[in-house]
Amino acid sequence: MAAPLSTIDLDHVLTYTRELWSEMHGQRIFITGGTGFFGCWLVESFLYANRVEKLGAQATILTRNPGAFARKCPHLASDPATSLLVGDVRDFIFPDGEFRCVLHAATESSTSLAAEEPLTMLETILRGTERTLQFAAAHGTQKLLLTSSGAVYGSQPASITHMPEEYAGGPNPLDRASVYGEGKRAAELMCALYSTAHGMECKIARCFAFVGPHLPLDAHFAIGNFIRDAMRGDVIHVNGDGTPKRSYMYAADLMIWLWTMLFRAPSLESFNVGSEQAVSILELAHIVAATLSSTAGVQVAQQAEPGAPERQYVPSVNKAQQRLGLQCCVSLEDAIRRTAAWHGHGSKDTAGNREDLAQCEPDANLGVSSKIERGASQ
Repeated sequence: MAAPLSTIDLDHVLTYTRELWSEMHGQRIFITGGTGFFGCWLVESFLYANRVEKLGAQATILTRNPGAFARKCPHLASDPATSLLVGDVRDFIFPDGEFRCVLHAATESSTSLAAEEPLTMLETILRGTERTLQFAAAHGTQKLLLTSSGAVYGSQPASITHMPEEYAGGPNPLDRASVYGEGKRAAELMCALYSTAHGMECKIARCFAFVGPHLPLDAHFAIGNFIRDAMRGDVIHVNGDGTPKRSYMYAADLMIWLWTMLFRAPSLESFNVGSEQAVSILELAHIVAATLSSTAGVQVAQQAEPGAPERQYVPSVNKAQQRLGLQCCVSLEDAIRRTAAWHGHGSKDTAGNREDLAQCEPDANLGVSSKIERGASQ
């Protein structure tokens, strides 16, 4: 069973989004992918704002297995403002009524799925996006947010330290490893077509790499694996040579960005979402070890090849900063501490405090009963 998010994190999200929620008074929102890493944060931050701001809003969450979600997050599934819709994103039956906003966050980004069942991954992205857009168009949706990916750019050239939205390159369409990126590119195009045809606003968030509570520690995410190893007191294992560069945004900051984009971003403009603080995977391993006081050491599987081109996956977020006033508030070290604390490492004091956000926040003082729907109309 997953623990609730900390009040400090939820307050942080609400501090920066409070003025956005007024349009949700008495409204309904539909969330796909509501049981994943992004989804759990979206649902819990929405429910927190709904309670504190007395919005009287409702959230319908699409899930293939409501029982599993209720066991994982009973505090979310039992909230009277939520209802669970049973279905697959590719062919779910539409629930009745109007939904002012739709958040399409359902996509399996698993590297094993991309390698072993690439057609399933592509089908899920394309059919899932189309079905969600069909639903939105038929149910009075005014604003839809697609959680796209930095993978739409393809491999980041070594000459570009921070990938901008205007980069015109893309994945190699003949490489099966490009299935995720190409699927997301097609999903963005589908949003443009539906927006033009039906007049709803479609917002595009190109998401990079993140860390925080609900991030699985045993999946294919390096930072999660490193936190797991450090929490166990094990040697932190770096697969490969540790030279690729990444950047990591904390999930509470991610929520501020996604909610801001849903409510305020212009339609059919892409915005990168992530941190500009680039670190190599080897540097990250040492940062995790130092932050969590792990003394077991770091072990690298391979030696770096001299003269090899630099591999990186780091966004430029100038556009989001300048156009939407967004910023990263939680440092990488504090993000690691908070993630480990949520997973049960150390004392609750390691979950962060308001002083950590003092330079960023303008004001730092701030049993399952949900209805399970099965859809009623096409």
